Amino acid sequence: MIKSGVTFLLLTFSVILWAQSTETTNTETLNLNKPERVEWFRDLGFGLFIHFSFDSQLGVVISHSMVGASEDYLNRYINELPKTFDPKDFDAKEIATLAKLAGMKYIVFTTKHHSGFCMWDTETTDFNITNTPYKKDLLDEYVEATREAGLAVGFYFSPEDFHFLHENGLEIRRTNINDIPPHLMKKYVELNELQTIELMAKYGDIDILFYDGGEGPLLEKCKQVAWELHPDVVITRGAMETPEQTVPGTTLSDPWEACLTMGTQWAYKPANEVYKTGTRLIEILVETRAKGGNQLLNIGPKPNGEVPEEQVNLLREIAAWNFVNGEAIEATKPWIIPNEENIWYTWKPKEKTLYAILTKQAEWPRGERREFVLKSVNATENTEVEVLGQSGKRVEYMSETNATTLFEQEENGLHISCVHAQRLYNNHKWNYPLVLKITNAQPAFTPPVVVTEEAEIIQSGGTNYIQFNGKIIEQGDQENLKVCFQYRPHFNPTKQPIPVEWKETKTMLINDEAFSIKLPVKNEKITYQYRLVLKHPKSTINGKIKSISLSAN
Repeated sequence: MIKSGVTFLLLTFSVILWAQSTETTNTETLNLNKPERVEWFRDLGFGLFIHFSFDSQLGVVISHSMVGASEDYLNRYINELPKTFDPKDFDAKEIATLAKLAGMKYIVFTTKHHSGFCMWDTETTDFNITNTPYKKDLLDEYVEATREAGLAVGFYFSPEDFHFLHENGLEIRRTNINDIPPHLMKKYVELNELQTIELMAKYGDIDILFYDGGEGPLLEKCKQVAWELHPDVVITRGAMETPEQTVPGTTLSDPWEACLTMGTQWAYKPANEVYKTGTRLIEILVETRAKGGNQLLNIGPKPNGEVPEEQVNLLREIAAWNFVNGEAIEATKPWIIPNEENIWYTWKPKEKTLYAILTKQAEWPRGERREFVLKSVNATENTEVEVLGQSGKRVEYMSETNATTLFEQEENGLHISCVHAQRLYNNHKWNYPLVLKITNAQPAFTPPVVVTEEAEIIQSGGTNYIQFNGKIIEQGDQENLKVCFQYRPHFNPTKQPIPVEWKETKTMLINDEAFSIKLPVKNEKITYQYRLVLKHPKSTINGKIKSISLSAN
């Protein structure tokens, strides 16, 4: 770690970078991610997010309690709360080992959240972890342990800094930097620049950066500095789509990374937390990979640094599934369609190996045979099919049971018959997706490409309507396609564990490139999610999910 002369070094870096750069405006968005590094990142597939800071002691939302807080609250939060922060039981090696078992290939740690509290030994502010009873540089421990485990190192960093705003007499808020005086704005940008230089200079080559928040020069300067110092770093948020708590409605060709909490809160929540099941987390991971994205699953350590038992248990639940089925997640690409109902696909095109992941198969008794028809898949003369993790030769204690996976290509699809054979739990139950590995597979059809367009609110004959609009970009190999739109009240994943079921409009036959369907709606204030649904004879193809808000008159 750099200690002596660090301020001079950082300022020198800063002068060089300012001299090399042109002024970044609020409207510019810099993206210097190298294509080969982006592909490397996409192959990683699954990562661990860690939200941890000194306010984990309270079990409140990380950082955001500062917005709208009283002066008394802020004074105690900034000046008193760090005095009792001592994550002495933070075990970076144990966390990295558990992440690796769960199939994760990278970890992203919160170096500085919106509060401005730095989890490393920084010379830019006293508001950092070395001025707590812990005293040490926790980030250094995280980096060393993550690298030792063979995982990629990622940093989360917030250019928004509530401590800086408060320190300079400015209102604490997430956005709207336009009313910050120019001399303070310059100081604000320089603070983030110096902190970025520290992070990129003190810990070796950083693989991934996740920037959360910041407008105009606050964010753009951080990105510019990071890429100048380490051109191979992959910036996710700030340079690619990173949906929170949700997965896009369709496969995206561009890189994306979804981030997800196990419960309802990012940082530690000691009371009233509601966790997703391990099965649900696995299903979300499967859907993410089938649609071409990365999944960043979050944990929030306790104030002493320990990972809550519930979160450890969920990671070990995922680890058991990954130990059997990890090859269906790592270094895969999307198939021609993401799914056929509850069967999701990932694909390794170079090997011509397809993975059919059988979700929603709860209560599949060991030794029971089930049959599936894969309409989007054609076998070849060299095709073989197996269930990952199983030899197909034996079911324990069931010597008369034939565990062989059988398959036959028929006109309506690839028919597969398989047995749940492997014993993984003592009670003989395994309520998680089984995975079929299909070698030398071929697509059974060329799917059309459809787009959900922006909907409109229109009036006709005294009635309000939502007019849903769609477009076919590529016809595929099928004519006279049928479409409808699905809609539902807007889903808030932090408040609703399970989304409301989709409703459908009428179905229509289309021949034109663009089309519309009108839905009468009540005069009420509500936000709807909607998507285009194309009903191909061999698959249902969903368009991207969009939203539209109605306002009551």
